[in-house]
Amino acid sequence: MQNVLNALRTLEEVAARQPAGVAELARALGLPKSSVQRALVTLHGAGWIRPTGELVTRWAVTTKALQVGRSATGELGLRDVALPVLEELRRRTDETVHLTVPEGGKVVLIERLETSQPVRIVLPLGQQLPLHASSNGKAVLAASPPETIERYLAEGLPRYTDTTITDPERLRAELAVIRARGYAVNGGEWRSDVSAVAAAVVAAGCGPPVAGISVNVPTSRMSETSRTAFGALVAEAAKTLGAALEGH
Repeated sequence: MQNVLNALRTLEEVAARQPAGVAELARALGLPKSSVQRALVTLHGAGWIRPTGELVTRWAVTTKALQVGRSATGELGLRDVALPVLEELRRRTDETVHLTVPEGGKVVLIERLETSQPVRIVLPLGQQLPLHASSNGKAVLAASPPETIERYLAEGLPRYTDTTITDPERLRAELAVIRARGYAVNGGEWRSDVSAVAAAVVAAGCGPPVAGISVNVPTSRMSETSRTAFGALVAEAAKTLGAALEGH
């Protein structure tokens, strides 16, 4: 049983740190290198991780982990319906587009379409983002029931950058603005080099949010004009996806 637990913990650490080496994983897990190496061999043999091809072997998760995760939460069906909407949004903005789903008090990135521009935002699938410090998170939070919002606020608002909103009253005010405007903005609140706009996806126009769609831009490339234009486009895309999900 301990070997199974070690393998599962190792898989989680690889996902969080990829590409990750044995020594780094052993330090993070507090396990001997030999135990971590055995876990890596097991996970590799089962198809959960792969070597990245670097001189010193480092590991990354395979798509098997993503497929299992999507099947467990129904994300695969959501992705299939969302993909044409995401592709159209990317075509109209030529910026990186993300699809996230709410999970465990955060939003999780489940699909990414990248811009053709050389300077871009690259986050791994499975990346977790805080609700109060990301555009997708704030869009989803703004569309959530009041009790969900208050429960999240009661847990505290960690600071990630100098622009992270950590005051509950200020966040409540921003959520009200998001609801009125139809989209959320993030100006380097999770990572200073990442700016974005996002809108929540609500199936059939009612109920809790099922996803968030965002346009993600290096902070240096986000102007007030582009922020407003992208906001209108992402709000339109979220409504389109919400309507499409009604029949699924």
